[in-house]
Amino acid sequence: MQLDRRGVLAEQESGTVSPARMRKQSGGRLRAVAAILLTASSCMPGGFAQSPAGTTGPDKAASDLPVAPAPQASEPFSLRTTQRDFSRPFVGWRGNPIRRFTPTSIEKASFVNSVRLNDMVRDGKIYLSLSDALALALENNYDIAIARYDLDIADTDILRAKTGATLLGVSTGIVSNTLGGASSTSSTGGGPGGTTVGSGGAGSGSSGLTLTTAGAGPAPESLDPVATAAISFDRDHAPSTSFYTGGTSSTNQYNFTLNQGFVTGTNLAVAFNNEYASSSNAVNLFSPELSSTFKVTVTQHLLQGAGIWVNKRFIYTAQNNRRITDSSFRQQILYTVNQVESIYWGLVQAYEDVQSKERALAQSGKLLDDDKKQLEIGTMAPLDVVNAESTVASDKQALISAQSSLNYQQQIIKQAIARNLNDQALSTAPVIPTDRVSLEPIPEENQPLEDLVQTAFQQRPELEQAILTLRNDEITLKGARNALLPTFDVNAYYQGQGVAGKINPYCASSGYYTASECAQASSGYGSDFKGTFNDSAPDKGIGFNISIPLRNREAQSVQARSLMEYRQAELRLEQLYTQIRMQVVNARFALSNDRAQVESAQAARDYDQQSLDAEIKKLHLGASTTANVLMQQRNLATAEANLIAAHASYAKDRAGLYQLLATTLKHYGINMEDAATAQVKAAPLVPGVQAVKAEAPAAK
Repeated sequence: MQLDRRGVLAEQESGTVSPARMRKQSGGRLRAVAAILLTASSCMPGGFAQSPAGTTGPDKAASDLPVAPAPQASEPFSLRTTQRDFSRPFVGWRGNPIRRFTPTSIEKASFVNSVRLNDMVRDGKIYLSLSDALALALENNYDIAIARYDLDIADTDILRAKTGATLLGVSTGIVSNTLGGASSTSSTGGGPGGTTVGSGGAGSGSSGLTLTTAGAGPAPESLDPVATAAISFDRDHAPSTSFYTGGTSSTNQYNFTLNQGFVTGTNLAVAFNNEYASSSNAVNLFSPELSSTFKVTVTQHLLQGAGIWVNKRFIYTAQNNRRITDSSFRQQILYTVNQVESIYWGLVQAYEDVQSKERALAQSGKLLDDDKKQLEIGTMAPLDVVNAESTVASDKQALISAQSSLNYQQQIIKQAIARNLNDQALSTAPVIPTDRVSLEPIPEENQPLEDLVQTAFQQRPELEQAILTLRNDEITLKGARNALLPTFDVNAYYQGQGVAGKINPYCASSGYYTASECAQASSGYGSDFKGTFNDSAPDKGIGFNISIPLRNREAQSVQARSLMEYRQAELRLEQLYTQIRMQVVNARFALSNDRAQVESAQAARDYDQQSLDAEIKKLHLGASTTANVLMQQRNLATAEANLIAAHASYAKDRAGLYQLLATTLKHYGINMEDAATAQVKAAPLVPGVQAVKAEAPAAK
């Protein structure tokens, strides 16, 4: 499926939908999307010629809203390098037929860290850049690893749908079990009413309705042929109660059947039955007797369950669900990358905060030493020394608190980028962040706000998922509408029969057969088989089955509910546009405020540094007091903390804006195929950062 900027939706897989293009977008966002869906469905066998409800079509829900571009489709991901492709049959008619009855083996999950992590450990420390942190997360992060399985799980549903079976569904929610960091977007998708995401983007859970009408409609024909054989051997010794009963009998049966459904709503049943029977009873002309029947029955649905579309609708839904899963996986990468980057800047903040606290302690300690010397020579009051000692104690406590925070942040970053922390060398190694945020303006800061909103409308995977969910809901609508029809089937059958065997030795004495009948030559299975297929004893006929529910309340309730859920999904889609707009506006304003905050904090820090230097000079000249110097030191420490926090806030919000625009992968050069295979060939290149030479702060 392709969703281009003009709102074009075209399904390219054979047997689904031909490419369709909209000529003009003159209505609102919802109208445009609905028109896309209806255009695509009209190309399908059995597509909508009228609106789903028979009165008002989905494209009439909103007509006066401003036009917005349709989201671009996610590129399909494939993990088929060594594993089985679950979207296709395992084996065809050729090859080893036993393989289709053997279980599939899935490679065990890896719990070993990637080699990249070990390469970063030097002298017992982990020197970590933001680029390396993101690469390690793509390779090792558990959230991404868990979400990666959904791609193959969605393919198993495609394979299942090709048999005509109902779908099991795929989880398309965001996996958010990594500790730390903050995401700027919601983890919910396009479920009706804003519910949490369930199977294929449908709503589920206690926060909203469960889309129970998904898959509504008649059950498709079973598209996998089924061959059965029934072989039995019976030996009967019955007492005689009349001339016609009793005696001994032996019966062997060899019965074979083949059932095959077709996407047209047709069922083919072929039966080939054989029986070998011998009896001591004289009323049987043949003993042993060989009999065979061959019967072909064809049943065709004419109303409910008729047509290619209704019997392939699960396949269409499964293919849409696979695309939703692709989009959800892209959303997972956006979410986790932003989370890891937020954790990284939190680590940088904690790291610089420790360094700031060390500088503050060094300054207060030096001042205390100077005060003690002046106290010894009698030029300093004892109270000033006590004040300085109190400040040193406070600075020590602040340093210990900052070191504890740094140690925790180091553990947080490790659990986000590593898969196994049981290695003592790894778990105890301090993490040294080597990147700092650059304050060079990014293009998005000067870009018109409406352009950013339009970019988000094109790139956000949630919108793509919501549109695909609408497509699935439309399939549900058509299935529910078909289920309203009565059941009307036509069936035709043809049967051939043959019989042969050895003439019963008691035939002449039985009195039931003429001499000519008893004088027949004995025959074998060849004659029986020939008689079955030479049309010598045909049995053929045609019949009609009709079932008319006189009230049809269940089908009516399902159809009505599916339409209401469709309307919910329409509202949710429009709400999602508004929600994304507000998120982008808020993020853009927050980034502008962050930049102003950084500049203000930098100016305040410079002023407090100069004020402290001046106050120290005054103290040495006897024009100031220790209390004034300590006050200026506290002001400087506060200003440095504010500056560090402002830098971290700017860095996090900048990454958050990239995520809201869904342009993180483009900005950082992250390859989705690498993420899907957990093999990052080239580390992401993160713009707007600058490397620094960092050393580990003093231990606690």
